[in-house]
Amino acid sequence: MADRVSYPTETYASDTQLNFRKLLNQKFKETPLPLEHLVCNFGLYTRGSVMMKLLVLNELYELIVNVPGVIMEFGTWWGQNLVFFENLRAIYEPFNKTRRIIGFDSFGGYTGFSESDRRTAVMDEGGYAVSPGYKEYLKELLEIHEGNNAIGHLRGRHELVQGNVIETVPKYFSARPETIVSLAYLDVGLYEPTKAILEGIKPHLVPGSVILMDELTWDEAPGEAIAFKEVFRDIRYRIRKSRYTAERAIVTIE
Repeated sequence: MADRVSYPTETYASDTQLNFRKLLNQKFKETPLPLEHLVCNFGLYTRGSVMMKLLVLNELYELIVNVPGVIMEFGTWWGQNLVFFENLRAIYEPFNKTRRIIGFDSFGGYTGFSESDRRTAVMDEGGYAVSPGYKEYLKELLEIHEGNNAIGHLRGRHELVQGNVIETVPKYFSARPETIVSLAYLDVGLYEPTKAILEGIKPHLVPGSVILMDELTWDEAPGEAIAFKEVFRDIRYRIRKSRYTAERAIVTIE
């Protein structure tokens, strides 16, 4: 894809670990595996920290298997979570044609910092942008995964909503008032978009609905916790950390 973006991402790795990461990247570039074998053996090059994130997604899916409704992710970045949710759907409930997966993103990176937010090297204007035209590439990729899975002949189980969530989320639910949200994965970090998302999904949650807050306890992204406490102060819920990482907070509606 032309015009690839390149910028540092969040990491807590030491210099030694970063050097080993570079060695792993080099091994990936030099892989002797043919392409048809490589796509079945990505675990050879998957770091433990990346695998942890995938295990969290599995943990979430297990919680909502028996809860009706759609899966929504706010802040999709390159879309790996959306693809993984599609494949988890095929594993846990291969014939559930009502389980739709919807991703919201500006595809242009962070924007609109408020007084409740904190700028960092990672969380700054344009951070986590993707390459131009990437939305269409991701849409095609999701359709390919869908076609590989059970009931793949039923197309359109995914939707990508592009734009500022402060505008797109209210518009989405206004057009689809029947929506029930079984799982909402929030990874936007900033106060105003987080508040808009939480206010938008709140009327569409049911007992058992799950919300994943990616940065609830991260002091470099205080806006997420501020927005959550403001919007959910009058609703009953249980909250705990993921069993795989203390950085992910799992909220279950009662």
